[in-house]
Amino acid sequence: MKHLLSLEALGKDEILAVLDLASKMKANRGKHDKLPLKGQCWALMFSKSSTRTRVSFEVGIRELGGDVFFLAADDIQLGRGEPIKDTARVMGRMCHGAVIRTFAQSDVEDFAEYSRIPTINALTDEEHPCQILTDLQTIVEKLGSFAGKVVTFIGDGACNVPNSWLWAASKLDFELRIAAPKDFQPSKELLARAFPGEQSGTYLVNKGGGRVLVTDDIEAATRGADVLYTDVWVSMGKEEEAEYRKARLARYQINSQLVSLAKPGAIVMHCLPAYRGLEISEETFEAHADTIFDEAENRLHAQKAVLWLLAEGR
Repeated sequence: MKHLLSLEALGKDEILAVLDLASKMKANRGKHDKLPLKGQCWALMFSKSSTRTRVSFEVGIRELGGDVFFLAADDIQLGRGEPIKDTARVMGRMCHGAVIRTFAQSDVEDFAEYSRIPTINALTDEEHPCQILTDLQTIVEKLGSFAGKVVTFIGDGACNVPNSWLWAASKLDFELRIAAPKDFQPSKELLARAFPGEQSGTYLVNKGGGRVLVTDDIEAATRGADVLYTDVWVSMGKEEEAEYRKARLARYQINSQLVSLAKPGAIVMHCLPAYRGLEISEETFEAHADTIFDEAENRLHAQKAVLWLLAEGR
């Protein structure tokens, strides 16, 4: 592995390698037999605010022996219009790797191309690969495996998190259901890229057994699910649409009534931050807080696995 730019670009074996190593990272925290980032200095370049992503990467890089510094948009010339390829060529001569959280997917890809150093997508408008690797790790911990399981995403189905869930389902053996109003569903173009030419009834399927259903019927999508998953309704950069989004998504809330339709023992997940009373009820959030905060912690372990594999792939 040379970069983590998207789940779309990762193969099944690479995903499984991250998950296997992530579990070892968690079990052996503080007892690593080597420090693959020793002597390295990594840059965190964030155009979007963050809590979990920044903390988990800063801690993870240091636990693997590296040093790290943080740059917000106003700290560098990108904030004043310098082309990403020029910034990349400078950073590539001084740093050993970069973690980028920004708006355009093309910025991350261009940075990787021109910097020629390991580059990690820590979130763009198009994908959030670190989050979904973390979520898969959490599902394995809680349910034993994701194989054959049903993951139901509820809410804004056209943002970066469900986009990355689509790519995971296109490569792995589980069922993904996306419940969202029609104007908040993944684009036909994305669905066609992720699941080209394969259909079974209302499902799109992949050759490995994974499949996806996109619907506006929240109850149908929830029945028998092993995992209920949600995210904020108003993503960064969408603040001007806040009232419209809240009105359109109002009935797509995970609450106790909805959880009762899922499989007994189903888990509820949220990538945080959570807005209780909107995408998830206060009662439901607190009832499943242990899983949600284990999921948050696993950002550290999954990302350390990615960092380790990138160090080995140099």
